[in-house]
Amino acid sequence: MINPELEAFLDVWNKSWTVLPSGATPKERRILFEYIADDMALPRPDGVQTSARFVPSGDRLVTVRVDRHAEGGTQPCLVYMHGGAWMQGSPMTHADITMRIAAANRQTVISVDYALAPEHPFPQAVHECRDTVLWLHEHAGDLGIDASKIAIGGDSAGGNLAAAVTLLLRGTPHAPMAQLLIYPGTTFDMDLPSYTENADAPLLNVRGMPMVNAMYVPDENERRNPLAAPLHAESHASLPQAMICVAQYDPLRDDGYAYADKLREAGVPVEFDAGEGLIHGYLRAMEYCAASRERLDRMCGWLAKCYAG
Repeated sequence: MINPELEAFLDVWNKSWTVLPSGATPKERRILFEYIADDMALPRPDGVQTSARFVPSGDRLVTVRVDRHAEGGTQPCLVYMHGGAWMQGSPMTHADITMRIAAANRQTVISVDYALAPEHPFPQAVHECRDTVLWLHEHAGDLGIDASKIAIGGDSAGGNLAAAVTLLLRGTPHAPMAQLLIYPGTTFDMDLPSYTENADAPLLNVRGMPMVNAMYVPDENERRNPLAAPLHAESHASLPQAMICVAQYDPLRDDGYAYADKLREAGVPVEFDAGEGLIHGYLRAMEYCAASRERLDRMCGWLAKCYAG
């Protein structure tokens, strides 16, 4: 059974999206999402300072949001990629998450405003997220960040990007020291059982996924490229420790289970949270659902242990 505390959240969330006209473009969805996120935002946590930086990547300057604990000093860092099906969302729509991680762990969180599909299909977002990690290492001293304690993470499409960048940087001096993957998409294989069991799940339903997938990876031959679908990497050895969090009532649930299995088989330490009673996007429901808040606390605790070594 879906956690009953999510009902009030879903009522507000679903009503907020009813104003979207039929046939709305991705651009129009993005604009509405910003308004919805702002309207549903939690109070700003104490002790977090926010600023922006610009990261060169290809022919773009990628904006990053910097949520930093006001304590100052040299801090550990999480590079965070927001969810939104690769075609909507921003650091602002996910600020409730990034600010609370910064506050809980007295750390810095760098949230990446990566290029969105369909205007910028795969692999541009992967490259921009990678370039952000490289830039962060170069500017760690200026930002007050401990370059040896840079983790990477994200939710949904952002979890996919975090896993892809971790694969891309494996074995380099810039490899993240941990990866936090929150209800991530790791494959385009929609034959997994969770796609049938949760076909009409709240927030994310299977019906619209082929269109979204085609926006991000138009070339079907690329949908087994490990940088688009990290589950299909030839090897997952030598990747950093991971926390993978899924939701019971989520089409992407089995993506997370399968990726956790691949990492374990390769000898990578994995902490796993099955998200009993929860739905895709449950971190958006922290105001309504104690289990959502508890999950974020668990993620923060896991990160703190990673930083402590």
